[in-house]
Amino acid sequence: MLKEQAENIIASARRAGVIPCAGLALLVSVFLLDDRACAQANLHADYVISFARIAVGNVSLTADIGSAGYEMSATGRVGGAMRLLANGEAHLTARGITAGARLTPTNFASKINSAGDPLDVTMAIENGNVSELTASPPVNDGAALSDENRKGILDPLSALLIPADGIDDGLTACQRTLPIFDGRQRYDLQLAFKRFDKVTANTGYAGPVVVCSVRYHPIAGQWTSAPLVKYLAESREIEGAFAPVAGTRFLVPVRLLVTNLLANLLVQANRFEVATQRQTPSNSSPNSPR
Repeated sequence: MLKEQAENIIASARRAGVIPCAGLALLVSVFLLDDRACAQANLHADYVISFARIAVGNVSLTADIGSAGYEMSATGRVGGAMRLLANGEAHLTARGITAGARLTPTNFASKINSAGDPLDVTMAIENGNVSELTASPPVNDGAALSDENRKGILDPLSALLIPADGIDDGLTACQRTLPIFDGRQRYDLQLAFKRFDKVTANTGYAGPVVVCSVRYHPIAGQWTSAPLVKYLAESREIEGAFAPVAGTRFLVPVRLLVTNLLANLLVQANRFEVATQRQTPSNSSPNSPR
């Protein structure tokens, strides 16, 4: 029934010429998520990082998203032509609670192996506020972090899940600010709707995406002279393309482009696969935070 209603609404809008075809397809996919709200979605995505059109690294992302909770893991490395901005390997994990299109992070951990800037972080989060934090080495430079900088935050992995709840969210999902704290740095990513587009991964997803402009705004904890911070802050333009994760009410990036006079940075998914299965409603979920 819900599917038929969605098809009728979209068909009417299309006949009236209200929205473009790419937007239609995306709105259909977002609207039909309601019919699969009890699904368990398993996302596997692999990204290639290019700097000045030269491959310099890669990132692998997995996300298990259920009706009650989510778990995420990302592993990446970068070097080569980009080593003056960043060089090394990183592993990040996050866990939290989901309720429809809302998510609440509960745990985050990251380990960065870099000769110039290693970091090991574990963090517990309650209602958006950091309740426990261990960071090694501790913050001892840059803009000082205050207690307020640890409130109302998202961890970097959870911030990748962009809520898309309802038929209009394909248009409005980008209208938000992501307040991110990674255990050492507090910054905002300010998103704004830019356009609809289409992408085709080598493996997995092919279809419409929402493209958002992204503004990087450092707040505290950053070393303002750090090359990567300066590169992002001084970039002429940053944009991210977000694809729907089937069976959920979330979008996840499939492409990030940073335009800079030094050289452009591109992070592009060559694999974006989602497997879904029905969940049996219960008081607990295997994805519930432990």
